[in-house]
Amino acid sequence: MSLTLRTAGLSAAERFDYWRSVICDAFVPLRADPGAGPFQGELHGVRLGELQVTEIAATAHAVHRTPRAIAASTEDYFKLGLQLRGDCVLTQDGREAPLAPGDFAVYDTTRPYTLAFDDSYRQLVLMLPRPLLRIPPRDVARLTAVRVSGRQGMGALVSALLLRLAGHLEEYERTGGVRLADNIVDLLATLVADQLGDHQSGGARPGTDPASGRRALLARITTFIEQHLGEPDLSPDAIAAAHFVSTRYLHKLFRAQGTTVSSWVRARRLEHCRRDLRDPLQAHRPVGAIASRWGFADAAHFSRAFRAAYGASPREFRLTAGGAGEIGETGAVVGEVGAGWPPRGV
Repeated sequence: MSLTLRTAGLSAAERFDYWRSVICDAFVPLRADPGAGPFQGELHGVRLGELQVTEIAATAHAVHRTPRAIAASTEDYFKLGLQLRGDCVLTQDGREAPLAPGDFAVYDTTRPYTLAFDDSYRQLVLMLPRPLLRIPPRDVARLTAVRVSGRQGMGALVSALLLRLAGHLEEYERTGGVRLADNIVDLLATLVADQLGDHQSGGARPGTDPASGRRALLARITTFIEQHLGEPDLSPDAIAAAHFVSTRYLHKLFRAQGTTVSSWVRARRLEHCRRDLRDPLQAHRPVGAIASRWGFADAAHFSRAFRAAYGASPREFRLTAGGAGEIGETGAVVGEVGAGWPPRGV
């Protein structure tokens, strides 16, 4: 599904009011203030799996996510803004991120933010349901409105991929969009975990901030789990041993996040199975083979767990996901971003 909207052809008096309605419909409820001079704007967006990708080109203006707009919202998202041309200042959580072309930053629609553009600009915006990033929002909150340079480290890798994406939106939507979206989200999760480690290690002297040490350890553990999901013997004992901590301490880390080690592993395995089942390139693979690939040794157990999480059996989900939408928690067909998420019981 793609969407293209532009102010060209409207009278000067109509353009900005139209733009206000456009950005609220395309993203989340926002307040918009015009800049100096005549306004022009254009927006082109596509849906890649559960990831919404939108390229915006416009003249000077500002948008504000206000408490009133937040109260009117029903869904929660993380957004990433990659500056393509011109400059932007993103403000959230008491921080300001000045973005030049190639730079990007993450922000959260559940808290107020402002995006200010003092001149003509072009920007790529990614919007995804918050649970999709699989990093606790309280940790991501440490990185909102923190500029990530597109010229070095993981930032350069992500920036290059998104720049390529911006130039081929419709092409990627037609071919392999679901798989590409999954890969982008995985890369973003890796980037955030990497940034959290850098942010925490740079924010305090060693040994002075135990909470930072626990967060960094948890980030390493969840990355380890992601890398070993296909191993049926991925147990709390094995995970703890690989990180030189006691199993009791491992359980304590996950309890602090409101979950358990086993629930986390099961949820991540189910999510990868869900991705494969809706991937057209995996349509030839039997359901049992997909389950086995992600660490489910017992087909009956996998089927029960999948139905409990997503409201449909794996085969039902695959049939429906190949059509107009996906199956949500009640088993009904849905087409909105984030429907059917998070899995129940996780």
